[in-house]
Amino acid sequence: MIIKPEIHGVVARSAHPLGCEQAVLKQIEYVKSAEPIKNGPKRVLIIGASSGFGLAARIALAFGGANADTIGVSFERGPSEKGVGSAGFYNNLYFKKHAEIEGRIAVNIQGDAFSKQVKEEVIEAIETYFEGEVDLIIYSVASGVRPNYQTGEMWRSAIKPIGEAVSGASVMLDSEQWIESSLEAASDAEIEGTLKVMGGEDWEAWIDTLINAESVAQGCQTVAFSYIGPEFTHPIYLDGTLGRAKVDLHQTSHSLNLKLANFDGGAYASVCKALVTKASVFIPGLTPYLLALYQVMKQKGTHEGCIEQMQRLFNSKLYGQANVPVDGERLIRIDDLELDPDTQQKVTALLAQMNQSNFVELGDYAGFKQEFMQLNGFEFDQVDYTQPVDLEKIIKPYLD
Repeated sequence: MIIKPEIHGVVARSAHPLGCEQAVLKQIEYVKSAEPIKNGPKRVLIIGASSGFGLAARIALAFGGANADTIGVSFERGPSEKGVGSAGFYNNLYFKKHAEIEGRIAVNIQGDAFSKQVKEEVIEAIETYFEGEVDLIIYSVASGVRPNYQTGEMWRSAIKPIGEAVSGASVMLDSEQWIESSLEAASDAEIEGTLKVMGGEDWEAWIDTLINAESVAQGCQTVAFSYIGPEFTHPIYLDGTLGRAKVDLHQTSHSLNLKLANFDGGAYASVCKALVTKASVFIPGLTPYLLALYQVMKQKGTHEGCIEQMQRLFNSKLYGQANVPVDGERLIRIDDLELDPDTQQKVTALLAQMNQSNFVELGDYAGFKQEFMQLNGFEFDQVDYTQPVDLEKIIKPYLD
């Protein structure tokens, strides 16, 4: 079959397997040429491993100097009569292929990270492949829903402001339309649902489960990813439901840090840069900021994608030095280049000029859209998209 991109608004409904392999290879190539991770972990669990920061962290740790073996947990769709499957499914497959070529252990566990069953599967895999212990646990789950397995209900996250309505623009990638919209303030139930889905509760449940199973090695670290951003993004992010959940994540890192201190380890929330991810394109008001930010940071030569952020996190923050550098709230900051005062001044000036008629010319719309397309395996020069793809032939050799 010939696979073409299907974009509806900001949702990709198709993915190209060969392009997903190129996306993985591109990140592998980068970390092999970057400053290596020294004294890094050897047995790593990544919860949410199939895309974005989770996938980039897995690639950095396996190929960027640490030579780590990894277990990755994700909830992705394989090919079926309904479609070709998700990009994350192929990312997992090709990561495993290329990690094993270089002698790394790469275990993919498919399932709901919130469930007890998947936690038990992970513990079994740690016993089987890691001699019973992990050195690093990365929590990078991006989900809109979380089942309550005790009641059968579903908690749902809501990207909304708190207190009062907020207006902002989104860009529809299928039509290149700038859409102004207003979001009503979240209800108490929506705030609570977002905390349950995107806060720190499940991260803590994972660490507690691993400690109770005696699966935590001496010196074990854990890290989860967060975002704060500049004042421009605060109404919809930091001061909204997402920000409330991230504050909960930060607070969770403190309680987990006390627990892992018993193993001479630690727990951290790492504040990352704003990037195009499958989650970020859904946040109203964030796209204009990203267009301006990409334009300015590329001009200054300071732009980083997920893979550059993760390699820098592990080679200059979490490993290779005596103490992990943190701010006054004990957060690791790798958003420093984004929040550079000169960068933010230029971004603010650009945003003041940007509107529905000029955003393509003023902002880095071409780079923004290409990055989104490449998340789904499209727009790679190395792939001939006019050629048919045999999905069964691609998948068969790499599945367990």
